[in-house]
Amino acid sequence: MTDRLATMRVMAAKQPTNPLARFGLANELLKAGLLDEAELELAAYLALHDDEGNGWLRYADTLHALGKQDAARAACDKGVEAATRHGHATLVSEFEEREY
Repeated sequence: MTDRLATMRVMAAKQPTNPLARFGLANELLKAGLLDEAELELAAYLALHDDEGNGWLRYADTLHALGKQDAARAACDKGVEAATRHGHATLVSEFEEREY
């Protein structure tokens, strides 16, 4: 485990309702290839925060990599809604390019 991952684990454990701590931990888990844990942290982050789309994109990609195609598609749909609501047309295009 990297020092940064260990630090983010501690931070998220101390502040479980802090969406930035959860998102930071999820990103470190993704970098380490720990997709099952990253899925859980991204889900926790999305439950805590009105994400503008980037978190939904990472969540959808993670679900896709785990073979959870229906859930990945549903996450894409929610991501499109969020990105549209926040005026991120380029991000909407990124979701639409996904083929799952």
